[in-house]
Amino acid sequence: MIKARILSCIGGRYTVKTDNGEDGGQKIVNIFAKGVFRHNGIKPLPGDIVFLREDESGYMISGVQERKNFFFRPAIANLDILYIVVSCKTPDPSQILTDKMTVICENSGIRPVITVTKTELDPKKAEEIKDLYVSCGYDCFTVSSITDKGVDELKEYIRQKKGTVSAFCGASGVGKSTLLNALFPELELSCETGQISKKIERGKNTTRAVTLYETDENTFLADTPGFSLLDFEKFDFCKKEELPYLFPEFEPYLFKCKYTKCTHTKEDGCAVKQAVEEDKIRKERYGSFLSLYEDIKDKKEWKT
Repeated sequence: MIKARILSCIGGRYTVKTDNGEDGGQKIVNIFAKGVFRHNGIKPLPGDIVFLREDESGYMISGVQERKNFFFRPAIANLDILYIVVSCKTPDPSQILTDKMTVICENSGIRPVITVTKTELDPKKAEEIKDLYVSCGYDCFTVSSITDKGVDELKEYIRQKKGTVSAFCGASGVGKSTLLNALFPELELSCETGQISKKIERGKNTTRAVTLYETDENTFLADTPGFSLLDFEKFDFCKKEELPYLFPEFEPYLFKCKYTKCTHTKEDGCAVKQAVEEDKIRKERYGSFLSLYEDIKDKKEWKT
């Protein structure tokens, strides 16, 4: 049995890279999974650690190591860092979508890193977005793939994250693939730059499938399709009582409320609400919390 990581999956064929081999990291292409996976409802994903078995016909995936996290849209497993790409303009940033992703990351043990693109279009807005998320304790970068401003700083940050699996994720048209090409031109990504429709300001999603690229030894970076179709309602997600703990800036105030079962939405004596009034918690983020709370408050446990 050989241990390997899946780099991509297209049409049931898996490109994997093994942990061993004559060159210290043999790449094997066109690997298939055993039919038993289909019967058991198991679908190997890019990022998965898998076990290969060799027979007379070649290598075949025979097992999948337990995942620490996974997404089905986009399809990727075992993420350590998610670079949430937000454009400051064209298309305009969606804070609720960004905050949904930070919450999903917190729930899945993934480090979210906010990356604001197209800063040449609205430098002031870009800094406002950065200030918001830095105040929450997140790493945040402002970059321009046109002027290269901030690209070297972000590239150095990524370089320091050795031994990790990272992904760039963002709504269509925010410039994920363009940014990846600016960060790592040596990867020679083949995906074309999407054109923005002036009418609806949404880009064509030109990245067709998740692919992991090795940027350093045992360090992988993934380009992913946009998450504009990612449906919060269809995720195995948290209970309403867990949601406040997924906003890290709430943490200092969660045990200071008047009531032990405070929902932090409407109760008197709520320390979180008081912190919002005193500008210790940003009103924009608290608004996202209230919106997400409404999404999950009536979910039955069997539905989550």
